[in-house]
Amino acid sequence: MRIVLDTNVFVSGVFFGGHPYRILSAWRDSQLTLVLSAEILDEYRRVGEDLAERYPGVELAPFLRLIVAHAQFVEPEPLPSPVCRDPNDDRFLTCATAGRVQAIVSGDRD
Repeated sequence: MRIVLDTNVFVSGVFFGGHPYRILSAWRDSQLTLVLSAEILDEYRRVGEDLAERYPGVELAPFLRLIVAHAQFVEPEPLPSPVCRDPNDDRFLTCATAGRVQAIVSGDRD
């Protein structure tokens, strides 16, 4: 199954247990294909830097290196106008479309 992970799921999966962790574990075990765009990776990095600044010892960089090495990257086409209530969420939709994924995994109610 091909998926796109919202930032909240990625970060929760790295630092906490539960469903987000199980999703990352399934990806690690090659049961899922993680599809990303450069824009999503940039958001993951930005959130990781913010967390590292607020919480010393919290480091996403090793996980980001794994993602860069093992995820499938796509170059989505921009939307002509925003679709989501939060336009920042559009990046996940365009990535999903370009990558022909079966699911966008998110904890975001939108």
